[in-house]
Order: sequence, then C-alpha cells, then structure tokens
Amino acid sequence: MNLYKTLVRPLLFSLDAETAHHLAVEGCRWMGVLPGVTNVMQRCLESHDPMLKTDVAGLQFDNPIGLAAGWDKNGRALRMLDALGFGFVEIGSVSARESKGNPKPRLFRLPQDSAVIVNYGLPNDGAEIVSTRLGSHRGRLPLGVNIVKTNDGANAPACSDEQILSDYEFSTRQLHPHADYLMFNLSCPNAQGGKSFFSEPANVGRLLERLAPLPIQSPVFLKIAPNNDPGHLENLLTQCERFEFVRGFCFNLPSKKPMLSIAPEHLIDKPGAVAGRPVAALINDCISELYRRMDRDRYIVIGAGGVFTAQDAYEKIRLGASLVQVYTSMIYEGPSVVKHICTGLADLLKRDGFQHVSEAVGSAHS
Repeated sequence: MNLYKTLVRPLLFSLDAETAHHLAVEGCRWMGVLPGVTNVMQRCLESHDPMLKTDVAGLQFDNPIGLAAGWDKNGRALRMLDALGFGFVEIGSVSARESKGNPKPRLFRLPQDSAVIVNYGLPNDGAEIVSTRLGSHRGRLPLGVNIVKTNDGANAPACSDEQILSDYEFSTRQLHPHADYLMFNLSCPNAQGGKSFFSEPANVGRLLERLAPLPIQSPVFLKIAPNNDPGHLENLLTQCERFEFVRGFCFNLPSKKPMLSIAPEHLIDKPGAVAGRPVAALINDCISELYRRMDRDRYIVIGAGGVFTAQDAYEKIRLGASLVQVYTSMIYEGPSVVKHICTGLADLLKRDGFQHVSEAVGSAHS
C-alpha cells in the first residue's frame, strides 16, 4: 500500500481521472498475461483465513470482499483481477448494444472526501463482444456480470416498455452462460433510456416475468436505487416473491449528491453520482431496513458504498450484508486494500466472539 501511495497513485493522479482509470485497467490486462506475475500477486495479496470463507446463494467465496461493477466494464482485466485477493469480481455494466456513454469529462476525484463523482453513462462494448470475451476466460473466482439497459445518449428518443424489456432479455441470453451470478442494474443514476422505468415497482415484476422462461442457471440479484422507505421495500419484495431465481439485492449510488466538503458552486460543472465515503451512511440505512424485512432464508444483500477499511465492511455485514464490494477505495488505497480489509475483518470477528463471518451477518439486529 505504501508503494501505491508514494509512487503509483501520484502518477495516476497527475492524469485526468478517466485516463488514469483506463491505464489502470489496461495495465492490469497486460500484467495478467505476463508469465509469473499473477502468481506473485496472489502470494502477496491473497488472504486464506478460513473464517472468511462463505457460501452465498449456492456459490462458494474464499472471502466476502468483491470488486464492484464499473471498474472493469468489459471483462478485459479478469486474469489479473483473479489474483488481487478478491473473493469475487463483478464486471459491467453491460448492455445489449455498444454504448459510448456520456460526453467527457465524466469522472472526477474528490480527495478531500475520499470520493469520486461518476458520470460515465455506462460505456461498454455490448453484450455480444463481452460474451465472446468471457467465453475464453477460465477464472478462479466467482464472476458476476452486471446487465443494464443500453444508454443511447441524452438526445435519443424515449424507449418503449417493450424496447427496455427486450434490451435486458437480449443481454441476458448472451451473457448468462458465462456468469456465476447476474446482477440486473435497475437504477443507474447517470444514464438515459430506462433509468426511471423501474421507479414504478410493478415494472420490476414485468422484467422478471420476461426473464423467467430463460434457462438461467446462476443466481440473480437486483441492483436498486437506495431507498429505505418500508413501503417501497415491501412492494419490491412482493414483486420478487414468485420468481425463485431472484436471490438478493444490492443498492446503487444515489442520484442526489450527499453532503461534501467541496462548496456546491464548485460542483455545477461536475455532473453525476457520488461514490465513496459520503454515501456510506445512506447505503447502510438501506441495508439495515431491507434486511429486517426480507426473507433471510432466501435473499442476501451485497453491500457496496464507502468501504475503505475492515470496520466499514464489518458494519455492512453486521447490518445484513452477506457480501461486500469495493471500488473507490481501490482508487485511493490501491489493490492491497482488499488484503487489509480481509485481515482486519478476521480480527474483528475474533474480537467479538464469532467463529465464522456468516455468524456476523445481521448481528446488529440481535
């Protein structure tokens, strides 16, 4: 971590945020094909504490800390990501058709808040190309594929309900054979073309009805807008009840910016959603409320948002998350943050008398 903070991060932060992100992904892609590099990274960064091994939704994880979608949008760096100590990796979001996303600049750092503002607008290569790429990947970790409605741009005509549902169906048909789990992004806060469709809860059921006949063998999770209103969550759970392939939920970034150190007038030219520490409290409230209301024998929660330390991950687990994802902390702390979180998480579990991480899930409600 010291090497990253003293050498690598200053170099990356001397570039604009999106260029640095692109170089990081491509750097991982090239390092992944160099002989011996992944073996060295595994030895340095993997954690093998049996307390952290967990079975979730029929899948086995060496630890509960994963990489969130958005970092590797197209599955280009999976060989190296397999070696960085994660328990699982999620790629995407991937849409039916290739998308260029929103106009640049569209990624902004907020170092004083340990945050970034993300306005990518879902750029990706499209489901067919990503499916072909994943077909040649033989990974060690559970792989999640995040699926979203194609963003055709701000000036594109509004999509019909049928077009939105067909978009998801096409991507699912292409990608489900290559995924250990599917995550349906129903609430991207910075893309046109369907982002408000699922604000009407009945439309969640319509999508699930459309997917039900497909031969999906992997568990399905829904990425939803952060909302801790009990009525909203009960409605969502009712929509999902008869679709047994739905196994859990993850909360997306909020569309409105939280309280930040930077003055509001300096954010006018920085559109997008905030990721990082400032959103942690809201997401934690949502995890807690959902956990209290869901069928815990069927559903699980994947917690993401502001996870930088073992304590951050532990808090989400105690509130009800079975798995936890990181993204922004990779930018500020580097890849070794995963091992630090895993090591610290095991210490916290032992301190509190837990024999296994699964015992701590939802323990704040006891």
